[in-house]
Amino acid sequence: MTEAKNVIRPEIQAMHAYPVSDATGLIKLDVMESPWPLPDWLAKEVGEVVSKVAINRYPVPSAERLRALIRGVMQVPAGCDVLLGNGSDECIQYITAAVAREGAVVMAPTPSFAMFQMHALFYRVRFAGVTLRNDFSLDAEAFLAAMDKEKPALVWIAFPNNPTGNAFPIADIERIIRAAPGLVVIDEAYQPFAGATFMPRLTEFENMVVMRTVSKISMAGLRLGYVCGRPEWIGAFNKTRSPFNINVLTEAVAIKLLENKAVLDQQAVRVLNERGRVQSELAELGGLTAYPSAANFVLGRVAGGKDAGTRVFERMKASGVLVKDFSGGHPLLENCLRLTIGTPAENRAMIDALRAALSA
Repeated sequence: MTEAKNVIRPEIQAMHAYPVSDATGLIKLDVMESPWPLPDWLAKEVGEVVSKVAINRYPVPSAERLRALIRGVMQVPAGCDVLLGNGSDECIQYITAAVAREGAVVMAPTPSFAMFQMHALFYRVRFAGVTLRNDFSLDAEAFLAAMDKEKPALVWIAFPNNPTGNAFPIADIERIIRAAPGLVVIDEAYQPFAGATFMPRLTEFENMVVMRTVSKISMAGLRLGYVCGRPEWIGAFNKTRSPFNINVLTEAVAIKLLENKAVLDQQAVRVLNERGRVQSELAELGGLTAYPSAANFVLGRVAGGKDAGTRVFERMKASGVLVKDFSGGHPLLENCLRLTIGTPAENRAMIDALRAALSA
């Protein structure tokens, strides 16, 4: 009898699958979704669009209509192209696969988005993380020195960073792009809340592409990510893309919603307003350090010894509020909780649950 342990790679056996908690019956503030449903009129129009989709047919592989709409709505510079992925996770997969020659190195600040390192492992390339400072700021000199030593084929910079929420200084990122011997991907998953973007500068830097997702602007359920860059980069990534990777329902609904992006932008503004209010209230809580955020979440560190953050997480969950506990992961994130910004009512419940858990 063949046993899985004798076939599956040891490093895969040793790792854990990406954790996603069951939020049934809970106020769900753990994965940075938009808290706002579509207005009734737009939901009705989406339903009409979906009713006309030929689900018996494969998608058009190029998804040209959706890609053209993204180029216009997201102000992709002329001469640049767009690659679509089933979420930005799949974009990470395609980019990593394209650079995964023997001996290649992938680099990123750490802690950052876990999938950067996971896909490096999947494709057997070495991941070199450069640890952030204790306050989660980027040590640009250390990063540049590490690049000079490691000569990475691929550098990931999340702007703003997940899970810390901060946006690294633009001048530091510029230095990294100019010094990098390979490709630099700017992950702008939280761009709608950041107030800054590298998208207009795609033609300025030959070795840079910008990756985004629509998951944070009311479309998490569609699973749609995209990469923008010069045709030579996008063409190479496209060779690693699975055929028909964007399904017909995702394409049809994304087109309808992006044609009404003003609605999504208004919802993002509401999230920003709530973020400011939540940050003010978190600053008044004893026993918690809340870090600055340019995203749609706030990272907070619970004071106390071992497992203090997990205890607060469990108390909040018992009171009906689910956030993200990072204890047990990267050492810098010990006792840290990531709090997604929700509706005013959800945020009130979250603050109340957090206050009670901290004082228990």
